[in-house]
Amino acid sequence: MPKTVEKIISLQNARVKEVVKLSKRAVRDERRSTVVEGVREISRALQNGITPVEAYLCPGLVKAEDRTLMTQIISQLEQSPSTRCFEVTPEVFARLAYREERDGLLIVIPYLEHHLARLPLTSCPFFCVIEGVEKPGNLGAILRTADAAGVDGVIVCAGNTDLHNPNVIRASLGTLFTVPVAEAPTPETIAWLRANGMTIVAATPAASNFYTKVNLTRPLAIVLGSEATGLGVEWLAAADQTVTIPMFGAADSLNLATATALLLYEVVRQRGATTAQTTN
Repeated sequence: MPKTVEKIISLQNARVKEVVKLSKRAVRDERRSTVVEGVREISRALQNGITPVEAYLCPGLVKAEDRTLMTQIISQLEQSPSTRCFEVTPEVFARLAYREERDGLLIVIPYLEHHLARLPLTSCPFFCVIEGVEKPGNLGAILRTADAAGVDGVIVCAGNTDLHNPNVIRASLGTLFTVPVAEAPTPETIAWLRANGMTIVAATPAASNFYTKVNLTRPLAIVLGSEATGLGVEWLAAADQTVTIPMFGAADSLNLATATALLLYEVVRQRGATTAQTTN
């Protein structure tokens, strides 16, 4: 840690109380700041140019397998003049943390900018649009899949989505920082996709075509809705193609993250995963 590191041993410390308040969305939105916990998640944030406002380290909680990466992270934090660093006791870290399994590092970061204009446009774009997702775990899992599938960006529409919920970051394994993400109203998103020449493929149980039978090699936006209500009428009216996932059991729908994974990897399959890395 930097030589100017401050030590905190009291649970009543004012700074500790301020970090704890970030567990509430209203406070996060007001301050436009959120919390990131976990060595892997923090590493990905730093690698993608995010500068923490504050960092809290508890050396006694650092796991042996994380020490090398932790050393690299601390070195980077030391070089950031705008990051205030604190060393805390295990009791104080437990008060700050939102994860049950703690590895001794937590940072506070400013909100990210999530505008359509910031999304990259490749020669054959591949976007995922999610309407009405509210569960942080679902959204995080979708981001993780989008990162793995090489999606150019994820667009979130409608609903009460909280992209900066610490549990979104956790469920995404930090891929919120690696996948370009935008948040926009449905009409604005449809107009942006149209202006950029993308085919809109909407997933709905009412479709007659299985998702494996439709050409997904064109400039493309795969659009999915919430498990409870599905896609709204605006998306169904705007869709160039509708697709469905075959269901042969008693259940009439899949988990949103699971359905998204199926469709995104069908795009990967059709386009040819010649550069994909395989894992066991």
